[in-house]
Amino acid sequence: MNFEKLLDRRVLICGEVGAGKTRLLASFLKFLVDRDLGGDVTVIDLAPGYSDIGRLVESYYPEVKMLRYMRPGRIHPPRLLGRSHEEVLRYAEINLLEARKLLEDYVRAPSRILLINDLTIHLHAGDPDDILRLLDLCETFAATAYEGEVLEDDKGSGITMRERRGLSRIKEHMDIIVNL
Repeated sequence: MNFEKLLDRRVLICGEVGAGKTRLLASFLKFLVDRDLGGDVTVIDLAPGYSDIGRLVESYYPEVKMLRYMRPGRIHPPRLLGRSHEEVLRYAEINLLEARKLLEDYVRAPSRILLINDLTIHLHAGDPDDILRLLDLCETFAATAYEGEVLEDDKGSGITMRERRGLSRIKEHMDIIVNL
Protein backbone atom coordinates (compact mmCIF):
# COMPACT_ATOMS: atom_id res chain seq x y z
CA MET A 1 0.00 0.00 0.00
CA ASN A 2 1.21 3.50 -0.81
CA PHE A 3 1.04 5.11 2.64
CA GLU A 4 1.95 8.49 1.19
CA LYS A 5 -1.62 8.68 -0.16
CA LEU A 6 -3.01 8.38 3.39
CA LEU A 7 -1.40 11.58 4.66
CA ASP A 8 -3.85 14.44 5.23
CA ARG A 9 -6.77 12.06 4.67
CA ARG A 10 -9.50 10.35 6.70
CA VAL A 11 -8.94 6.61 6.40
CA LEU A 12 -10.99 3.69 7.70
CA ILE A 13 -9.64 0.13 7.58
CA CYS A 14 -12.52 -2.37 7.81
CA GLY A 15 -12.69 -6.13 7.83
CA GLU A 16 -13.44 -9.40 9.50
CA VAL A 17 -11.66 -10.80 12.55
CA GLY A 18 -8.09 -11.70 11.59
CA ALA A 19 -8.15 -9.85 8.27
CA GLY A 20 -5.05 -7.76 9.10
CA LYS A 21 -6.59 -4.42 10.05
CA THR A 22 -4.32 -3.76 13.03
CA ARG A 23 -1.26 -5.02 11.16
CA LEU A 24 -1.97 -2.49 8.38
CA LEU A 25 -2.49 0.33 10.89
CA ALA A 26 0.80 -0.60 12.61
CA SER A 27 2.56 -0.56 9.22
CA PHE A 28 1.19 2.92 8.58
CA LEU A 29 2.42 3.97 12.02
CA LYS A 30 5.90 2.65 11.23
CA PHE A 31 5.81 4.62 7.96
CA LEU A 32 4.97 7.78 9.93
CA VAL A 33 7.76 7.20 12.43
CA ASP A 34 10.25 6.49 9.62
CA ARG A 35 9.28 9.88 8.16
CA ASP A 36 10.07 11.54 11.53
CA LEU A 37 6.40 12.22 12.24
CA GLY A 38 6.24 10.15 15.43
CA GLY A 39 6.03 13.29 17.58
CA ASP A 40 2.87 14.29 15.73
CA VAL A 41 1.06 10.99 16.32
CA THR A 42 -1.45 9.89 18.93
CA VAL A 43 -2.49 6.24 18.98
CA ILE A 44 -5.68 5.32 20.83
CA ASP A 45 -5.86 1.55 21.14
CA LEU A 46 -9.32 0.28 22.07
CA ALA A 47 -8.74 -3.33 21.03
CA PRO A 48 -9.55 -5.92 23.68
CA GLY A 49 -6.45 -8.01 23.02
CA TYR A 50 -8.45 -11.14 23.81
CA SER A 51 -6.90 -14.32 22.40
CA ASP A 52 -6.67 -13.69 18.65
CA ILE A 53 -9.57 -11.23 18.70
CA GLY A 54 -8.73 -7.52 18.69
CA ARG A 55 -4.94 -7.48 18.51
CA LEU A 56 -3.14 -4.49 20.02
CA VAL A 57 -1.00 -2.17 17.91
CA GLU A 58 1.95 -2.93 20.19
CA SER A 59 1.77 -6.62 19.20
CA TYR A 60 2.86 -5.58 15.69
CA TYR A 61 4.87 -2.45 16.53
CA PRO A 62 6.26 -2.53 20.10
CA GLU A 63 7.91 0.86 19.55
CA VAL A 64 4.45 2.44 19.79
CA LYS A 65 5.06 2.61 23.55
CA MET A 66 7.68 5.32 22.91
CA LEU A 67 5.00 7.50 21.28
CA ARG A 68 1.80 8.97 22.62
CA TYR A 69 0.07 5.63 23.04
CA MET A 70 -3.22 5.74 24.88
CA ARG A 71 -4.77 2.51 26.06
CA PRO A 72 -7.46 1.88 28.67
CA GLY A 73 -6.69 -0.37 31.61
CA ARG A 74 -9.00 -3.07 30.30
CA ILE A 75 -11.34 -3.52 27.35
CA HIS A 76 -13.76 -6.45 27.30
CA PRO A 77 -14.95 -8.17 24.12
CA PRO A 78 -18.66 -7.93 24.95
CA ARG A 79 -20.00 -10.46 22.46
CA LEU A 80 -17.45 -13.07 23.50
CA LEU A 81 -17.58 -12.61 27.28
CA GLY A 82 -21.25 -11.75 27.75
CA ARG A 83 -23.46 -14.77 28.39
CA SER A 84 -26.72 -12.80 28.17
CA HIS A 85 -27.88 -9.59 26.55
CA GLU A 86 -27.56 -7.86 29.95
CA GLU A 87 -23.92 -8.91 30.32
CA VAL A 88 -23.10 -7.90 26.75
CA LEU A 89 -24.59 -4.45 27.37
CA ARG A 90 -22.77 -4.13 30.71
CA TYR A 91 -19.41 -4.88 29.06
CA ALA A 92 -20.20 -2.43 26.25
CA GLU A 93 -20.99 0.31 28.81
CA ILE A 94 -17.78 -0.37 30.75
CA ASN A 95 -15.81 -0.15 27.51
CA LEU A 96 -17.55 3.10 26.58
CA LEU A 97 -16.53 4.72 29.86
CA GLU A 98 -12.92 3.70 29.27
CA ALA A 99 -12.96 4.86 25.64
CA ARG A 100 -14.51 8.23 26.51
CA LYS A 101 -11.67 9.01 28.91
CA LEU A 102 -9.12 8.57 26.14
CA LEU A 103 -11.15 10.49 23.58
CA GLU A 104 -11.51 13.37 26.05
CA ASP A 105 -7.77 13.29 26.73
CA TYR A 106 -7.17 13.61 23.01
CA VAL A 107 -9.61 16.53 22.70
CA ARG A 108 -7.73 18.35 25.48
CA ALA A 109 -4.39 17.82 23.72
CA PRO A 110 -4.87 16.95 20.04
CA SER A 111 -2.09 16.00 17.64
CA ARG A 112 -1.73 16.39 13.88
CA ILE A 113 -2.13 12.64 13.32
CA LEU A 114 -4.65 10.41 15.10
CA LEU A 115 -4.74 6.62 14.80
CA ILE A 116 -7.49 4.60 16.51
CA ASN A 117 -7.36 0.84 16.71
CA ASP A 118 -10.79 -0.82 16.96
CA LEU A 119 -13.07 2.22 17.06
CA THR A 120 -16.05 -0.14 16.83
CA ILE A 121 -15.58 -0.88 20.56
CA HIS A 122 -16.81 2.70 21.12
CA LEU A 123 -19.76 2.23 18.77
CA HIS A 124 -21.26 -0.67 20.78
CA ALA A 125 -22.72 1.83 23.26
CA GLY A 126 -21.35 5.20 22.16
CA ASP A 127 -22.30 7.88 19.68
CA PRO A 128 -20.47 7.94 16.32
CA ASP A 129 -20.46 11.75 16.60
CA ASP A 130 -17.89 11.38 19.40
CA ILE A 131 -15.51 9.95 16.79
CA LEU A 132 -16.53 12.39 14.05
CA ARG A 133 -15.73 15.39 16.29
CA LEU A 134 -12.12 14.21 16.42
CA LEU A 135 -11.76 14.62 12.66
CA ASP A 136 -11.69 18.40 13.01
CA LEU A 137 -8.79 18.20 15.45
CA CYS A 138 -6.30 16.33 13.26
CA GLU A 139 -4.91 16.54 9.75
CA THR A 140 -4.54 12.80 9.26
CA PHE A 141 -6.94 10.24 10.71
CA ALA A 142 -6.71 6.47 10.33
CA ALA A 143 -8.70 3.88 12.23
CA THR A 144 -9.55 0.21 12.20
CA ALA A 145 -13.11 -1.05 12.50
CA TYR A 146 -14.54 -4.51 12.75
CA GLU A 147 -16.99 -5.27 9.97
CA GLY A 148 -17.99 -8.87 9.49
CA GLU A 149 -20.10 -11.81 10.55
CA VAL A 150 -17.91 -13.85 12.92
CA LEU A 151 -18.95 -11.70 15.91
CA GLU A 152 -22.54 -11.18 14.82
CA ASP A 153 -24.17 -12.96 17.79
CA ASP A 154 -24.69 -10.26 20.40
CA LYS A 155 -27.08 -12.31 22.58
CA GLY A 156 -29.99 -10.04 21.61
CA SER A 157 -28.33 -6.92 23.03
CA GLY A 158 -28.49 -4.89 19.82
CA ILE A 159 -24.83 -3.85 19.88
CA THR A 160 -24.14 -5.45 16.50
CA MET A 161 -26.80 -3.27 14.84
CA ARG A 162 -25.59 -0.17 16.73
CA GLU A 163 -22.04 -0.94 15.58
CA ARG A 164 -23.15 -1.29 11.94
CA ARG A 165 -25.23 1.90 11.97
CA GLY A 166 -22.46 3.88 13.65
CA LEU A 167 -19.85 2.55 11.25
CA SER A 168 -22.04 3.45 8.29
CA ARG A 169 -22.29 7.02 9.60
CA ILE A 170 -18.53 7.28 10.08
CA LYS A 171 -17.86 5.93 6.58
CA GLU A 172 -19.76 8.90 5.13
CA HIS A 173 -16.98 11.16 6.41
CA MET A 174 -13.98 9.14 5.21
CA ASP A 175 -11.81 9.92 2.20
CA ILE A 176 -10.52 6.37 1.89
CA ILE A 177 -12.10 3.10 3.02
CA VAL A 178 -9.89 0.02 2.92
CA ASN A 179 -11.84 -3.25 2.99
CA LEU A 180 -9.77 -6.25 3.97
